[in-house]
Amino acid sequence: MKSKFLRIFSLIIFTCLTAIAIKACSLNNEVTLKPFKVGLNSWPGYQIALYAKEAGLFRKHGLDVEFIRFINQQDNIRATMRGAQDVSFVPLPEVMQVDTAQDKPVFVMVVDISSGSDGIAARPEIKSVKDLKGKKVSAKLSTVSHLVLLEALKANQLKPEDVEIVDVINERGANMLKKGDISASTLWEPLMTDVAKAVGGKVIHTTADVDSVVIDGLATRSSIISSKQDELVRFIETWFDVMKAVETKPQEVFASVAKQLGVTTEVFTTDYQGLKKGDLAMNRRMFEGGRLSEAYQQTRQLLLSDPRHGRNIREDVEINAAPITKATKNWKI
Repeated sequence: MKSKFLRIFSLIIFTCLTAIAIKACSLNNEVTLKPFKVGLNSWPGYQIALYAKEAGLFRKHGLDVEFIRFINQQDNIRATMRGAQDVSFVPLPEVMQVDTAQDKPVFVMVVDISSGSDGIAARPEIKSVKDLKGKKVSAKLSTVSHLVLLEALKANQLKPEDVEIVDVINERGANMLKKGDISASTLWEPLMTDVAKAVGGKVIHTTADVDSVVIDGLATRSSIISSKQDELVRFIETWFDVMKAVETKPQEVFASVAKQLGVTTEVFTTDYQGLKKGDLAMNRRMFEGGRLSEAYQQTRQLLLSDPRHGRNIREDVEINAAPITKATKNWKI
């Protein structure tokens, strides 16, 4: 009887200790997940990162990622520079215009390069970019749409002052084009093609026509490079996982992101088209090959060529390859 009691008692103790150990391991795993705050807006090139959340990729790399949503990209990069979040998904030209802060802005990864996603829709009488001389064209000054226009003008031997820029956001520009108030509008897809068709005109330029400097990326402040380098590298490794998934199982990725955004898979798939994805090979080429530094200088010259935006263009943005280099060595397919 005593022996039976001891066996039962031992079994109870063993069960309790096992449960405690499992709970402790579970709690320990939760504690080891490192928090990381990421700012982003509605651009599909950034939203693709939502797949990592649902697929458990951030957890796999030991991260607890919180996405913070913005409408205005200057608010986004400003929040990073002021310490409210760790990094921003943001276009390079927006980083170059952020307010002065204690830390320097640092560009650490290329997310995508526009290759047809952005361009200029025009009315029927406008057959090419050269026909825009002396005409009204909509573009929101100091934003990506302004850069797209400046890039198109330069590629066609026109100066910024050769066109009258109507400083409005995309949606307003599209409506003005439909009403005939302007001759062309700088837009992104799918609005660009839709509006061109609606007015009986055509798309006279896209970023696929040039070696575009419309580059989206991941930016942070200089102190993060040292204080949260491990988290930053882990985030980049996770990003490479996402890019690999886009390559190998795109429909799964697009369906996951579309579900989280409340749109159809077809809509998100269309929105993501026209982008060169920032995978490992792209980032090696941009950082190690020097193209990113070259594009930075080209972007700076384009923005300086048209002071109508009234913004100060920074010359101290750091292009730091260290996190990419480390993530490249760590990352395994």
